[in-house]
Amino acid sequence: MLHSFQHHHGLLDSVLGSFATYARLKGRYDDDWIDRLNHLYTTIIFIIFTIVVSTKQYVGEPIHCWCPAEFEDSMVDYTNNVCWISNTYYVHIDDDIPKERAVRTEREITYYQWVPMILLFQAFLFKVPCILWRILTASAGVNLDKIVTLAAETQYISPDDRERTIKHIVRYMDRWLENAREYRSGCFIRLRQTISKYCCIVCGKRYGNYLVTIYMFIKLLYMSNAIGQLFILNEFLGTNYNAYGLEVLDHLANGIDWKESPRFPRVTLCDFRIRKLATVQDYTVQCVLPINLFNEKIFIFIWFWLVFVSVLSSANFLVWCYTMIFRQHRIRYLKKFLRINDCYKSELDKKMAVKFAEQYLRQDGIFVLRLVGKNANDVLVSEIILQLWNHYRNKPLIKHANQISDDNSNV
Repeated sequence: MLHSFQHHHGLLDSVLGSFATYARLKGRYDDDWIDRLNHLYTTIIFIIFTIVVSTKQYVGEPIHCWCPAEFEDSMVDYTNNVCWISNTYYVHIDDDIPKERAVRTEREITYYQWVPMILLFQAFLFKVPCILWRILTASAGVNLDKIVTLAAETQYISPDDRERTIKHIVRYMDRWLENAREYRSGCFIRLRQTISKYCCIVCGKRYGNYLVTIYMFIKLLYMSNAIGQLFILNEFLGTNYNAYGLEVLDHLANGIDWKESPRFPRVTLCDFRIRKLATVQDYTVQCVLPINLFNEKIFIFIWFWLVFVSVLSSANFLVWCYTMIFRQHRIRYLKKFLRINDCYKSELDKKMAVKFAEQYLRQDGIFVLRLVGKNANDVLVSEIILQLWNHYRNKPLIKHANQISDDNSNV
């Protein structure tokens, strides 16, 4: 028997490890497409923008200033460099230049040198929840990515291999569910187990809601990050960036030409001083910021993209809360597949279904099944649930209880 178990264990490990390389190349399946929209696609978008802006800054000419006629080439280069590293300020071409230096300082544009850094930082912020999710699930006692990856890959393999893979997934999940069970007893333990069924305040691997609690926390991070980045950009750009997209829509709706935004001015002014022997001479020159032509379009797109991701992440968070936190929705989810498989007919089946959901699979088991459904299809989920159901009913204690119930019903 020990040899048989070791054989199955080795075979299971080989099956679970066979897709590891391919899964790393294609991407992981331990989340849903909204999560990937955040940590994968949005991160790629911000990195592309970082490369575009950095290329323009370090390869092209990010600034070009109109210098006095007496300036030599070296002086023009100096002017361009000093105006780039110091902050320029914006005054409309029809307005007078303020005489007070404090007023000029208030109008300074302080962001354009740091745009690549802030874009890279935003990409990192979108990746952080994913990193946390994978660190925390590594200690959950189950390789969630391999289970869902295997399940997703069964759509493309032969029927015999598909059936064998599903059986090994079921055995793997059964081992995980049994190892995560709380074997201690006591009034306090039972109280905590009861509370954990209805809320996530009490969570842990032994209470069957560890993965669900972590996942909801990560979902909350994705949502907060997408919304919070609008306010981060508002502080970074030093303008009312939160209303930027609304202003663009208003201009489009009213047919107003969008020539230049005061948030991303292309023509600015620069003050600098040159020491000549014992005297210090002040200069004010007009500069062109070609980089702001790119910044303007990039940050318009980012505003709409962040709003889009925020709405989807918020809706996705509420949907997961609705489906996973409420007990009746979890049980209804399993009953649907049991009815499809014709396993929900007798009164005994109905009682067993509740125990199957609450005592065997619990919240984490149902969460894994939902994740399989998100990344594969409901047909595969139905097959896994059927085999888990049969596996559960054939356990010695459950089978014995079923036989007693059947005998009592025949009396």
